[in-house]
Amino acid sequence: MLHYNHMENAIDIFAPRFSNEDAAREHLEALHWSDGPVCPHCGSFNATRLPPQKRKPTKAHPGGTVRKGVVQCNDCRQQYTVTVGTVFERSKVPLNKWLLVNHLLCSSKKGMSAHQIARMIGVTYKTAWFMMHRIREAMKDTDQGPMGGYGKTIEADETYVGGKVKNRHKGKRHGENKSPFHQKQPVISLVERGGKVRSFHVAKVTGPLLRQVLVTNAHRGSWLMTDDHNGYKAAGKEYVGHGVVKHSLGEYGRSGVFHTNTIEGFFSIFKRGIIGVYHHVSEAHLQRYTAEFDFRYNTRKLNDFERSTEALKGARGKRLTYRRPVAAAA
Repeated sequence: MLHYNHMENAIDIFAPRFSNEDAAREHLEALHWSDGPVCPHCGSFNATRLPPQKRKPTKAHPGGTVRKGVVQCNDCRQQYTVTVGTVFERSKVPLNKWLLVNHLLCSSKKGMSAHQIARMIGVTYKTAWFMMHRIREAMKDTDQGPMGGYGKTIEADETYVGGKVKNRHKGKRHGENKSPFHQKQPVISLVERGGKVRSFHVAKVTGPLLRQVLVTNAHRGSWLMTDDHNGYKAAGKEYVGHGVVKHSLGEYGRSGVFHTNTIEGFFSIFKRGIIGVYHHVSEAHLQRYTAEFDFRYNTRKLNDFERSTEALKGARGKRLTYRRPVAAAA
């Protein structure tokens, strides 16, 4: 784990890795190859570093370009760089810009829009949008073991993402007189008090689905704490204890123990980011946005540079290759 003092934390945004591509590559190599280059094709440590490789001339680069940081595996004979097998692979964006965007997204408590990133680093909106989704993919938590345990408390709650029906275009005001959650996207989150949060974008909030999310993610030895949504009743019986706060009656806490304030606090940051920064999030990509907010919450005890380092470490093995959908959000 990297550590920074307050002075370094104040000036490190001007570190060479954010402005120089060679320094960025060396920084990434130090994180991913602490014991030397590892072949992403066969896993071998037996490798030879090659001199800069001159590429063939193209229309965009008549004089050709130089590929640095190339390593050749002495076992499978494949050539690779540190970006192969990561979310940065085959990107034409300089690696130092990737590291800068990663740091900006990790250090912005409520996120940062793709339009803002595009203006700051001098790329198109489409490129910035794709970069940010790749970084969100790197932020995904690969540890999906049970949360909580004996003596621990898990809070569970749901929220809905989407604007009010009355604010929509007249042609899209379907079900204007129905539930205020009509046509909104449900998100269920579980948080361990003093620990991590885990969020899920679901199609519909039902009792069976709530139980499935709970029993596959929360240890049954935990105390479960929820509001009085009927969907939690059946699942609550499978836990050591089930505390219920009756929000429908205006109750929000008892005895300092029975409350869902922790998960409500997380939702307040999540909703402020969606409403104030991203404005609109498409259903197809909502899960990646929840991963972004989960990541920042789960690394809240780290400083911005340590958090950025954790995201860079998670970049390996999570490559995205699809194109941006026409109807996707900012």
